[in-house]
Amino acid sequence: MFKDYLKEKKDMIETALMEELNKLTYPEVIAEGMKYAVLNGGKRLRPILLLMTLELLQKDIRKGLHIGGAIEMIHSYSLVHDDLPALDNDDYRRGKLTTHKKFGEAEGILIGDALLTHAFAILSEKREGISAEDLLEIVNLTSRYAGVNGMIGGQMIDIESEGKKIDFETLKYIHANKTGKLIRLPIEIGCVLGRCSKDEREILVKYSELIGLGFQIKDDILDVEGDFEKLGKPVGSDIELEKSTYPSIFGMAKAKELLEKTIIEAKDILIENFGYERSKRFLDLADYIGYRES
Repeated sequence: MFKDYLKEKKDMIETALMEELNKLTYPEVIAEGMKYAVLNGGKRLRPILLLMTLELLQKDIRKGLHIGGAIEMIHSYSLVHDDLPALDNDDYRRGKLTTHKKFGEAEGILIGDALLTHAFAILSEKREGISAEDLLEIVNLTSRYAGVNGMIGGQMIDIESEGKKIDFETLKYIHANKTGKLIRLPIEIGCVLGRCSKDEREILVKYSELIGLGFQIKDDILDVEGDFEKLGKPVGSDIELEKSTYPSIFGMAKAKELLEKTIIEAKDILIENFGYERSKRFLDLADYIGYRES
């Protein structure tokens, strides 16, 4: 079953994460806070995507374990900072106190900073079987997709758009960058490590863009229809912050229709180019993203 597959890969990623985080001991509040922020639940979707890409390209997935862990640290840092009073001002994340509520606001800022910078220390370490040229491309991709032309850029426009009516192009920019770039990143890193062809990379990037969009549409829907027990955080925050979302712009029925269309398109592009059997894990993942409850 696909859930068993996800659990197996999640366990592998978390072992690599623990190995990296256990090296950190001082200052204690930073070391403890980094562990709290990273190991506080989570699907590990982004590093799993890296392992899946290596599997698809028939490469050793062990090449991606610590790099995937670094990507998860960057994702975790973004959540720590998103939850801060200056941004979303959330008290709970995955059913537990947010990092700044647990350790303090100043500490939360520094814990997030530490996760981001330490991720690059992990990414840039010389590793057996990975060339310096490949590491350079991986670090370059990560800095671009996590920065001003990626996640940070999307976050900034998202903040600027609160309380305003925005057009569909602006909404697409927010989602493609704030959420989509860190979903695209592990697939592209997998393509670098797997030395795939230009055509294969373009197909996998297109898939990543579609599931990134699907992930965000589903998040928007869950913010209206989800519940705290399953999500681990209060629903309705988008409405409270007057954010433009797919349901608010198109209505709930149309948002669900767009979600289904996006998931189908993501699956079709892989079946057409890699075949059903070879694509099976990615097809299952597309359905998992589109029909999840948390």
